[in-house]
Amino acid sequence: MAPALAGCGSLTGGYEPDGLVLHSQLGGSTPGAPAFAAAVDTFRERHPGTPVKVLSNADDLQQVYETSKLAGKEADIVLVNLYDKSLAWTEVGATVPVNAHMKRWGLRDRVLQGPLREWTDGEGRLRGFPYLRTNWPVAFNTTLLERAGVDGIPTTVDALLSAAKKLRRKGITPVTIGGNDWSGQKLLLQIMQTYLRPAEAKEVMRTGDFSGSRGARRGIELFVELRRGGVFADSAQGLTSDLMTTQISTQKAAIASMLSSAMGKVPRSAAEHITVGGWPIPDDAVHEKPTIMRANASLGMWISPNGEQKIDRVERFIRFMYSEETVSRFVHGGRDMALRTDQFSTEYPLVAAGQKLTDNDVSEAVTPDIYVPAAATQPLIQATGVAFSPRSDARKVRTALEKAYRSAGA
Repeated sequence: MAPALAGCGSLTGGYEPDGLVLHSQLGGSTPGAPAFAAAVDTFRERHPGTPVKVLSNADDLQQVYETSKLAGKEADIVLVNLYDKSLAWTEVGATVPVNAHMKRWGLRDRVLQGPLREWTDGEGRLRGFPYLRTNWPVAFNTTLLERAGVDGIPTTVDALLSAAKKLRRKGITPVTIGGNDWSGQKLLLQIMQTYLRPAEAKEVMRTGDFSGSRGARRGIELFVELRRGGVFADSAQGLTSDLMTTQISTQKAAIASMLSSAMGKVPRSAAEHITVGGWPIPDDAVHEKPTIMRANASLGMWISPNGEQKIDRVERFIRFMYSEETVSRFVHGGRDMALRTDQFSTEYPLVAAGQKLTDNDVSEAVTPDIYVPAAATQPLIQATGVAFSPRSDARKVRTALEKAYRSAGA
């Protein structure tokens, strides 16, 4: 344990018996980081008797928190996504269930039903206080589509294949995607669901039985058809989500399936040419309209065993974060909220456009984050590169995905 702790400078002084320690994923250039920093400053001003210390980590937060928990020096409140390792935290006692606190503090009605449902595990334990959620719509650069002679945004697979050919003739990348990371994994699993009802989609993602489901097989075959039809960027298997965002922002690509937080990074010079919608579907899809995903299990506030010992201070901070004043900071900072609010961002028009999509515009596919077993998450992302590789047929894609589950013991 000593060498592990020595390598984690962020743990130094992480335990403050007389203060409140927050361990947050909202740091650096992360969308929402300025809103969080401003909120913490305001809280400090209003509660000078409650010293607040903030520890920041990005992708390695979960590992750092688990290490600090083993040392008994974990933060009081952890602000991180419900994803991968954190799926098991409440079950193993790394964090505490918050059902009773949510009820006693009268905050349940502040939360949308989707996030409440997804933050509750199979044993009925509410794992944390939902805070942020994420829309995952599709950005269409209408100016580039028009330049290629495409009439309107494609809403069907046939229209998408046709648009891809026209865009390529003009030297424009049709669909940019991070085929080498989580963004490619999400789009692959979204397309796989073309012929799957939600219950079956969840079961396939839990078990990794992509061959045993006729709907999953057909969805993967459709994915391969789109790839062979030139829909995705050349060498998509080597691209990342950051490169995808860059290509949309510089108007080098016409279409991208993007997190709303990534859309918040698109400059106005490009955003004014973009219409937000859903992923095109074939006529025989189980969905009625083009699909998007909504990640209800995005960032929330978890209470640690140390935080349970300071529950009065924890309550004070969580109430402050749930206030409409603080929520407004995040909305206008370009984030989607898991909480009820009538506000929309004026500074981030693409984020607001995604928030305004309704059942009249799009159908909702299942977001895989809480259904893919934690041990299979990273192997599945690595297998996604096989799916975007030019020579992979549908069987090879299924084999790679199923091998990812087996290698993780899932």
